[in-house]
Amino acid sequence: VADRPLVMKRFPNGVDRHGFYQQRHPDRVPPGVVRKVLPASVDPPDEDGPRHRLIGGSLTTLLYMAQLAAISQDPWFSRAGAPEHPDYAAIDLDPGPAVTFRRVLDVARAVRDELDRYDIPGVPKTSGASGLHIYLRLPRRTTYETSQLLCQVIATAVATRHPKLATVERMTRRRPRGTVYVDYLQNGAGKTLATAY
Repeated sequence: VADRPLVMKRFPNGVDRHGFYQQRHPDRVPPGVVRKVLPASVDPPDEDGPRHRLIGGSLTTLLYMAQLAAISQDPWFSRAGAPEHPDYAAIDLDPGPAVTFRRVLDVARAVRDELDRYDIPGVPKTSGASGLHIYLRLPRRTTYETSQLLCQVIATAVATRHPKLATVERMTRRRPRGTVYVDYLQNGAGKTLATAY
């Protein structure tokens, strides 16, 4: 999370109650907590104006977020110093109803096989729910458009080669039963995935 803009998933009434994502951060923060407004080209202002983003990387920021009941810190794929250029991409494996984790692992192996075809290393991480995230390191100066296209190529190849296991169909009701959704759309400016603990 170092030098990355963060989105908080907060549970102020406990983890058994409804949580919410907070993009904008308070005007006043304790000393040592870094906030930044990113360029409008990657983080357009909303009706309330530019968003002040928390920037990760310090113990003070981590403790501050914990005090706000932020159970999940969700970092951008790029750093605050180069917000237009992600340094990793991710493929999100999202199982449908009644899909076992064993099947998620089968799809992860299929993703690995595709990555091996292109000699691209990938690293899996649990998603915090019931799937997996597969992270791909990107060369410097890669754009978000390029990273999403790379993941789309990989995801489409997996779904094409393994139609009984995987799908790239976005609409939940149209997905074949028993498949894992191979989501490449998380690779855009401002998109986030839960970080590892």
